[in-house]
Amino acid sequence: MGEIEEDGGAMTRKVAFVTGASRGIGKAMAVELARTGYDVAVTARTVQPGEEREHSSSIAASDTSPLPGSLSETASLVREAGREAMVVPADLLDHASLGAAAATVLERWGSVDVVIHNGRYIGPGHMDRFLDTPIELLERQLQANVVAPLVLNRLLLPAMLERGGGAVVNITSASGYADPTRPAGAGGWGMGYGISKGAFQRIAGFLAVELGEQGIRCYNVQPGLIATERIGQDMAKFGIANVGAPPEVVAKVVRWLLTEDEATAYNGRTIEAQWFCHERGLLPGWDGPRRSSDAIRYDDAPGNLAALDGRLPGPG
Repeated sequence: MGEIEEDGGAMTRKVAFVTGASRGIGKAMAVELARTGYDVAVTARTVQPGEEREHSSSIAASDTSPLPGSLSETASLVREAGREAMVVPADLLDHASLGAAAATVLERWGSVDVVIHNGRYIGPGHMDRFLDTPIELLERQLQANVVAPLVLNRLLLPAMLERGGGAVVNITSASGYADPTRPAGAGGWGMGYGISKGAFQRIAGFLAVELGEQGIRCYNVQPGLIATERIGQDMAKFGIANVGAPPEVVAKVVRWLLTEDEATAYNGRTIEAQWFCHERGLLPGWDGPRRSSDAIRYDDAPGNLAALDGRLPGPG
């Protein structure tokens, strides 16, 4: 187990590294990748069920009640799918733990073919308004949601390049290019989340331009509202109902990106997961995305600039 026959009969393993894999989208992707033939290294903070740690989204109150899901449970599902799993706990705010996780996977399995950045900051400040949010909490969100993925990329990309290529998948958010229609805590989201996701959104294009000719593909996958264990437990009090699409929607899109030849055309681009999945019938039985009840204002600056540029006379 854990090896796949390739050209010439040589045996090699395909390895995926998934952050935020204890529950929700990360868990669904880990399982889907196992079904696709990948051995999966899973990382997050929660290793065993029932662990307690701070996960309140507001500075107004603490919440250390256990959340559903754990790395050990995700690893069991990966093994049930017939692949090997490696549990490598890490904290996105602790660079040393990220380094240890990456080094462990490379030492034991020799390489990483796919890294999926799904984990993000969980804690106070996520659902607080700007004037109520200490700057330190804004910095933590930027560190976890932007800098931590860059740290892992620096550690894992060299091994990908040595093997001739690989894929980086960034699980982004429309909050990175849209304004909330309501304040944080009343159905909207905190500034820290939006600005960090906005910065995270820009990484894929740089990696595609700089490393695309060396076989590296980097995609933004924007999930939209997804029904997860944490949203179900935590977010109703902030005006966010757990009525999103199933996390398997995102998992099926990621599988498509990693297995279809035409996926290379999306290198450096953003895939709107729910529409992409529904249009291609990747998750049979799912009815497709729902129209948002809020008139969300998306950033139209890129489209406006492209239109203005198109009105200029051509060269010569």
